[in-house]
Order: sequence, then structure tokens, then C-alpha cells
Amino acid sequence: MSALPYRTELDVRFSDLDLVGHVNNAVYATYCEQARVRFFEDELDVRSTDISIVLASLELQYRRPIEGTGTVTVELDVTDVGNSSFTMTYEISHEGEVAATGESVQVVVDPETRESVRVPDSWREAVGAETTADD
Repeated sequence: MSALPYRTELDVRFSDLDLVGHVNNAVYATYCEQARVRFFEDELDVRSTDISIVLASLELQYRRPIEGTGTVTVELDVTDVGNSSFTMTYEISHEGEVAATGESVQVVVDPETRESVRVPDSWREAVGAETTADD
């Protein structure tokens, strides 16, 4: 298990499982989303209803199945901040073993026009990124 800067625990729900008792592959994306929302709330002090981002890409690498219910640990980090986008990496673990890793790119958008806008300086500062206007 890595030591990425943010870590959260999520419940594996019965509805997450497929017919053979494994967490369905699509649910891994939901775990990343849930961790991302918690990160915004816990680390950036931004409520989920105030987050105005769109997911531009998501890539997952599956390493082992998650079987049965219980909890998963999702660790994440912001690895790059551009002008209007930022990249996050994820590690999903179950029972102490890495089950999947991933990366996503999010774009900050204006809630009314849905056009991309600059990543807020407060977010940049919270993740240790540069706040210059030249990004």
C-alpha cells in the first residue's frame, strides 16, 4: 500500500457485487468518485454541491478482485494542476492489498456557461501547486 496524501474508507455494499461475489468493475470508478468528493470536502473545504468540475478522463488498472462486502481504502493525490484542469491518482485497496490503481483528469467549469475556467487559487494552494496566472 502506498502513502498517498489523502486516504478514506468506503463501505462495499451488497449492490456493488456481481453474480460471483466480486465488486463489479464499474464500481471502482464510483469508489474513485466518492473519494474525490470527500477530498474536496475534507481538504479543500468545498461542499459537493459547490464543486463545478467535469470528468475529462478516467483510467483504471485492475490488479485483483475485491470479494465480498466490508470496506475498501481509497488513497488519492493531486499530481498535476494545469490552467483549467487537474490530475488525480488513486489506489484502491481491500484487506491490505492493492486491488486497482487509476488516474483521472477533471476540468473546472463555470456552472452557468459550462465553459472551462481557471482552477481556483485556493485549490492550488491547498495541494501545493503554483498560483501564478501564467499556467
